[in-house]
Amino acid sequence: MAKGGAELEADPRGEVNELVTLRDVLRYAVSAFSAAGLHYGHGSDNAVDEAVFLILETLHLPVDDFNAFADARLTAREKVLLGERIALRVEERLPAAYLTGRTYLMDVPFRSDARALAPRSFIAELLRSPLFDGTGEGMALVEDPDTISSVLDLCTGGGSLAIFAALSFPNAEVDGADLSAEALSLAAENVADHGLEDRIHLFQGDLFEAVGGRTYDLIITNPPYVGREVMEALPAEFRHEPAIALDGGEDGFDIVRRILAGAVGHLNPGGGLLCEIGTDRELLEAEYPDTPFLWLDTEGSEGEVFWLTREQLPS
Repeated sequence: MAKGGAELEADPRGEVNELVTLRDVLRYAVSAFSAAGLHYGHGSDNAVDEAVFLILETLHLPVDDFNAFADARLTAREKVLLGERIALRVEERLPAAYLTGRTYLMDVPFRSDARALAPRSFIAELLRSPLFDGTGEGMALVEDPDTISSVLDLCTGGGSLAIFAALSFPNAEVDGADLSAEALSLAAENVADHGLEDRIHLFQGDLFEAVGGRTYDLIITNPPYVGREVMEALPAEFRHEPAIALDGGEDGFDIVRRILAGAVGHLNPGGGLLCEIGTDRELLEAEYPDTPFLWLDTEGSEGEVFWLTREQLPS
């Protein structure tokens, strides 16, 4: 113990050199993350999952099977690299997805860096659910994925949802639109990684202005929806992400309102809007009392994504 009862500050860069196996590094990283009081939300929600991902992805190992490699010994180079990344996660509060340069959404890999939000959206899970994958029978919002010929991913960021749309609707041409040129450069890399350049087209501009008069069978969007009070209190991990992709104005719904106002002019008859808005659905329902929002739940969310058909959108 240091004078005054405070613990001596650990230095992961040096301490990891004393460790032997991946299991050793996992134990050390979990302890370091917990002691530092880190925040999560960029692919994991706890210290153990965050440490497992950081270790396995750094070492280019399958991220879904730590036990297979837990007792493998580390080389000196690997110890240096892991020590550096654990230190940056603790000292700089960098999200693990930015440290590794890659993350996964529904087991699909994506490049990830500070040009865009780390991929995360409940919409990805919904697109792979019976509501949209053709197995939902009477409960489906899209009965046959093959009939969807055009999709717009509004506020596409790094392009993950545009890629999910292309994978989910095999006959669709997909447009991804974003205001940020930097985000679109990352999206282009992800689209190329998945070999979808012939089906996904990227456009820069302010919401629907980016796509002119184009209309679509489906619009999906995970827009900025963080309110001003929450923006001012964001943990450091989220401050590494582009504020433009988070900040939704005073109550968080400035962009959502514009999407609701403009979507009807860009949907084909019978088309629908799938939009993620966070946890303040009551505010939206109070402002649009005559709009029949259909709130869709996922494994990790309740009422954070709504569905509206073209005909149900507010006039």
